[in-house]
Amino acid sequence: MKCRTVKQSGRSKISPLWGRPLVCRFHEPLAPWARHCQSGFTLVELLLVLTILGILAALVIPRFSGRTEQARNTAAQTQIANFGTALDQFEIDNGFYPKGKNGLQDLLQAPRDAQNWKGPYLKGDMVPPDPWQQPYIYECPGKHNPSGYDLSSCGPDGRSGNEDDVCNWTQNKR
Repeated sequence: MKCRTVKQSGRSKISPLWGRPLVCRFHEPLAPWARHCQSGFTLVELLLVLTILGILAALVIPRFSGRTEQARNTAAQTQIANFGTALDQFEIDNGFYPKGKNGLQDLLQAPRDAQNWKGPYLKGDMVPPDPWQQPYIYECPGKHNPSGYDLSSCGPDGRSGNEDDVCNWTQNKR
């Protein structure tokens, strides 16, 4: 297909890139086959693309926003399971679980009453916080596990005793 030649002052303009005559004049309508001579996007095309991107964002973002909280809950359950393994190893070595509310610290430093302590039972030099940067709650003997221990995270709201708590016992959901 050939572009039409545009006459200006007796001579035609030739495109330096393609060696073809230029047809890009604003007041003359272009034929559909001559559209390749135009460059850029119209305002309607830009608005259409922005609208499509907005609709896609409205569909995709809510799906991923819930994933963050779900990932934190899974991380808290995994950490509680890891603490459980360390606490069980402590109990095997010493014959009892660490007592009191600061029992998780006994996994890193030998308590006075532990004769066979073979720790540290956790990696690092401190007990890691839960995914919401709050300390885990440890009680031994436990209220829910009287022969063992209770270990929980307060969850996203930071308050203990709610439905969003992550714990090592079965919780009744209301």
